Amino acid sequence: MKKILVTGAGGYIGSHVVAALLDLGYPVIASDICTSNIDRGATCITCDIFTESDAYHRLGEPDVLIHLAWRDGFVHNSQRHFDDLGRHYAFISSMIEAGVKQVSVMGSMHEIGYHEGAIDENTPQNPSSLYGIAKNALRQSLEALQKSKNFNLNWLRGFYVCGDDSRNHSIFAKIIERAEEGAKEFPFTTGTNQYDFIDIDDLALEIALASVQTEVNGIINCCSGTPVALKDQVESFIQRKGLDIKLQYGVFPDRPYDSKCIYGDSTRIKQILNAYLASNSLNALPRAKELLVKLK
Repeated sequence: MKKILVTGAGGYIGSHVVAALLDLGYPVIASDICTSNIDRGATCITCDIFTESDAYHRLGEPDVLIHLAWRDGFVHNSQRHFDDLGRHYAFISSMIEAGVKQVSVMGSMHEIGYHEGAIDENTPQNPSSLYGIAKNALRQSLEALQKSKNFNLNWLRGFYVCGDDSRNHSIFAKIIERAEEGAKEFPFTTGTNQYDFIDIDDLALEIALASVQTEVNGIINCCSGTPVALKDQVESFIQRKGLDIKLQYGVFPDRPYDSKCIYGDSTRIKQILNAYLASNSLNALPRAKELLVKLK
């Protein structure tokens, strides 16, 4: 069975991806500068991948690399995105040079920039934040590297993640913080923009399944495939959590650079899920079947 390395394994997404891979029965090497949040079923290695001189051997000579490590992912105009860009490329290329033939890297819908409607693997990119520009540049660099090196590249494009809300630095985490402070109102926009929201456990399973297969390569949207109005998602969240707080609509203006409706085309991730369920008809994870039903 393939041995899988997950970088950034202690992060918000990474810890869930490690758990999903373990549920699928894979041996997992989990690497991060802090490994305290990682399932102990994985082999945890505390490591700074940017400074490790022989990362391939230090990290267990993996067959598959799932590169989730990324600093300031919730701070879209942080200078770190550009400071680290060359380091990400150097690390991934060194792992490929050492023998890794299967690579998955976490991308973002922010690579696209302003767009209305579904995003698929052919949607043009025009990123407007440093985060989106850096992610897009890393993908382009790795695609260029493929022309001279033999490896499979899966670029896993993420959307709006929810769940495990105390760790995700999103609007959901901010609402929880305000409610715990005793606030009864939360200043809000009109909330009419529609986005692709995906639960962290569903995202983690999509990342895991996309990364261990080789039939569908390139850009893969890890998404729900369904646009939902921000206000509907947030109102549902408040009700589900039983929070005593109300949204103050219209306090903040809608930002002109935010898409009115943007979501992922789920065709390729559904292909992957269908192939997994077909080849594991007797012992497939029940939640893989549930996830396929959710996807549009």
